[in-house]
This record gives sequence, C-alpha cells and structure tokens, in this order.
Amino acid sequence: MESSEMKSIICRELDEHKAFDITVLDVEHLTVMTDYFVICTAKSNKQVKALAEFVEEKLEEYNIRPSHTDGMTEGKWAVLDYGGVIVHIFNDETRMFYCLEKLWSDGENMKRYEEEKN
Repeated sequence: MESSEMKSIICRELDEHKAFDITVLDVEHLTVMTDYFVICTAKSNKQVKALAEFVEEKLEEYNIRPSHTDGMTEGKWAVLDYGGVIVHIFNDETRMFYCLEKLWSDGENMKRYEEEKN
C-alpha cells in the first residue's frame, strides 16, 4: 500500500473515533525515515490508547502491522511506526510540550485533516 493511501486510512479512522486537531506533515523531503507524520490529539490518556488500538486494528485488516510502537501503556503519547507513515497520538498537554509541527514544518508541508477531507 502506498504511504499516501495509508495516511488517508489512518486519518479517517482517527476522525471517526473523535480524535481532534488531526494534522498531516509531508516530511519526505526532510527525512529518509518516513513520508508522513500523522499527528492528533486525544481528550484523555485512555483515549490516546484507544485511538492507537483503533488504528492498529484498522490497518491489520490490510495485513499491515507497525514495525514499532511506543507509549501505549502510559497514554500521554502513543507512536505507531508504519514505515511510510508515523502516527503520533498525544494528550493535549504532551502535544503542546513537544510541538512536532514546529519542529518538522517548513511552512508548506502541513495540512489539517479538515482541509484535506473537504
């Protein structure tokens, strides 16, 4: 599956399960480790874990499993590495602290999922 298609599936799944502020960063031209970061916020640590599980279950339907996951037990920040797409699911406080958008945005590579789906 192409990274762009995987990114779209992940964003839809996060949106359907009430993640908010879903942001896509196209980082292919900035790093060799991945093509996209999908970043979103959950309302609680419990929802961070649940959203990560929903994404995993959805991609397993396509026989796609993450090469690495982290943060699933604590619930402040879950990371799912699918090679071409790395998913970051934060609680609100942790997202503001790390602010990945500022670290990885070059001013043109960031889109809000709301913009993309319309």
